[in-house]
Amino acid sequence: MRIEIICTGDEVLTGKIVNTNFSYMSQKLEDVGLSVHWGTTVGDDRESLLAAFQLASQRADAVIVNGGLGPTVDDLSQEIAAQAAGVELVLNEEWLTTMEAFFTKRSRVMPPNNRKQAMLPSTAEIIDNPIGTACGFALDIGRARFFFTPGVPRELRRMLEEQVIPRLLARSGAPTTIFLKRFHSYGIGESHADALLAGIEALVPDGSVKLGFRAHYPQLETKLVVRGADMEEVRHKLEPVQAEVRQRLGNFILGEDDQTLEGVVLAELTREGATLALVETFTSGQIAARFGHLPGAEHVLRAGITVRDRTALHKTLDLSQIQLAGDLSEETTAAVAQAARLHTGATHALAVLIELDDGPDRIDFGGTIWLAIATAEDTAVRRSRILGGREWVRLGAVELGLDCLRRFLQHLPVVERIDFEKT
Repeated sequence: MRIEIICTGDEVLTGKIVNTNFSYMSQKLEDVGLSVHWGTTVGDDRESLLAAFQLASQRADAVIVNGGLGPTVDDLSQEIAAQAAGVELVLNEEWLTTMEAFFTKRSRVMPPNNRKQAMLPSTAEIIDNPIGTACGFALDIGRARFFFTPGVPRELRRMLEEQVIPRLLARSGAPTTIFLKRFHSYGIGESHADALLAGIEALVPDGSVKLGFRAHYPQLETKLVVRGADMEEVRHKLEPVQAEVRQRLGNFILGEDDQTLEGVVLAELTREGATLALVETFTSGQIAARFGHLPGAEHVLRAGITVRDRTALHKTLDLSQIQLAGDLSEETTAAVAQAARLHTGATHALAVLIELDDGPDRIDFGGTIWLAIATAEDTAVRRSRILGGREWVRLGAVELGLDCLRRFLQHLPVVERIDFEKT
């Protein structure tokens, strides 16, 4: 099936807002085995919209149009859709009633211009929007089936996953059951993971398992899309493949499916009945922010100490016996982590101390990250270098600190290691 995505709006075309909707839709479609062949961005202009709809109707089997369903004069999707399909634009009483109820439930009066959102092509099939007033709809234009969705991201995502994708899968003739298995990792690049997993799709000879990757620094997502007649068949196909992925990627895997690194760390600390103190330099408290808001974190996170100047640690942790001037070392980093543990009364402490390079912020700018994890019985220290600019260093240091803590809690080596060897 050939799919095209058309994103509308002057603000998207001119770059005033970043078009995250397109990337989200493309990824979600790819996750279920549907590929996007064309992506088009069009401004709020009648002639341009009509030309885009007509072109897509000739070359695509299915088209997702995003945006232009609002109540203002520059929202033109319904009008141009009717024109392209050669049908009338009519008031849909059902959606008008739905909108009125939407406002009444919120003790508000519906503005007159919202009535425009209930004007739909006469042949349109309504695609419900359960959390907004923009009515999604579908209709045929030329050879293609068009699906019109609102530009508000949370409304789009709900409609895409619950209604548009199932309709596309039905039209594609694909197996009715498609499952996405995800593995999240840190410390391994896409090319390395691809080499380690070479030939893994062949474990299911009928070609119904597809391997893919999505790199989003600092993590890498490894994806398995599995097709089958039902979930029993999908599970049967997936079992040997996912076991092989776990073996080959080893302790680089930090979580699976909806798990997050911070969630895994919190779960491990909670399971042990442990508490945590954090010391961060340069990261602006982003390690604490990653899991401090999670349910249950209030019972685990004892304290978060954030400084930019290392000398400030002297006053905060009473480090008069520790020399922090000059270059950091394994001994001083370990001492900071132990001091934080003792000062806060936590069972565990993580210290992430960063020495930034001198010079302008550019691609060859980097930092040396010293981290230590301390308990009453043990201390683990690791040193790493990250290049790529100040923001790259910050993001990498946050991920490195959390992942090393995850490894420590799971009794894995804090240094990166993988045991699988291809034969």
